[in-house]
Amino acid sequence: LKNAFITGKYVLLYKYKQIKEVREMIIGVPTEIKNNESRVSAIPGVVGELVHDGHTVYVEKGAGLASGISDAEYEKVGAVLLDKAEDVWNKSELIYKVKEPIPSEYKYFRKGLIIYTYLHLAADPELTKAMVDSGTIGIAFETVKVGRGLPLLRPMSEIAGRMAIQEGTRFLSKVQGGKGKLLQGVPGVQPGHVVVIGAGVAGTAAATAASGLGARVTMLDVNLDRLTELSHIFGGKVETVYSNKLNIANAIKTADLVVSTVLIPGAKAPKLVTKEMIKDMPDGGVIVDVAIDQGGTTEYTEGRPTSHDNPIFVEEGVLHYSVANIPGAVAETATYALCNATAKYAKVIANLGLKEACARFPELVPGVNVANGKVTFKAVADDLGYEYTPVEEAL
Repeated sequence: LKNAFITGKYVLLYKYKQIKEVREMIIGVPTEIKNNESRVSAIPGVVGELVHDGHTVYVEKGAGLASGISDAEYEKVGAVLLDKAEDVWNKSELIYKVKEPIPSEYKYFRKGLIIYTYLHLAADPELTKAMVDSGTIGIAFETVKVGRGLPLLRPMSEIAGRMAIQEGTRFLSKVQGGKGKLLQGVPGVQPGHVVVIGAGVAGTAAATAASGLGARVTMLDVNLDRLTELSHIFGGKVETVYSNKLNIANAIKTADLVVSTVLIPGAKAPKLVTKEMIKDMPDGGVIVDVAIDQGGTTEYTEGRPTSHDNPIFVEEGVLHYSVANIPGAVAETATYALCNATAKYAKVIANLGLKEACARFPELVPGVNVANGKVTFKAVADDLGYEYTPVEEAL
């Protein structure tokens, strides 16, 4: 049978001659209210699929406008538009977001509510406490893990790495307070020197963008296999250096732009760039800390996230860029890239319920960071001093 029969609370889907029982769930898509956060979590195509599967999707009016998506597009695929964020939060069982809730949203937390979004809890003890105290279930995009990969973090890391070079280039200009350096250089003049710390997704994206401009690029990482791979990929256009304290310090001494990207999934970011190193960096240089969501990787950016409204601060004559939602500035690209990655698990959780979804899709298990008053991701528990409880025990 090709049709779906709705019976009370369940939808019976007949496919490949197998009956799958799909639980109806109420899903909410609120407007993002973090400073200059223009993304929206769910695009109309995904909302339509959720509605087709028998779920109710509430979308706050105007949630998609900054990403170029009209309210009419959501209504066309079956979403129910609500005027107030409060109604979206209170009526929904699953809140599908982009960025971590901010303090004005904590009042909506309640036991059993599932929040599916970027959380970065290790760097946010206040949010962690609010979620634990309320019994809210938090599923973090950034810790869903497939093999060694982080598929829900990857697309935003790609964007953040590329934008790190774009923003770094902007702030190197004299009118923005930088040293007045053109990364590309011109014939007869040396190009700028870009130092990229970390050879993961964001670091590779940054190195690709910088080398494409014609800058001199130095990349540091502790993974020699990865450095070897990138050396072949870039064909000698990027200098690869083993990462240790001395090598980082030496590279930074001549850097015009430093992009620090090192991430330990779910844990506080390591502090790799010290104040002493920054003192030796040329005045007017720029540091972009891509890992600020996880607490920052430099001693000056630690605990000092900035916003798109006021993106930099200056220490030791160096401009520090530590915007915590870099991809939010390019929402029309970032929204679709993010939803392409996260939609799969939104549908799985809605169709199966969280407990069964974790059983069938074990990569979701590390995504559950807090549940029913327990911290269920070990790095968060260790960093913030909570007792760790396995997900299977907390659900």
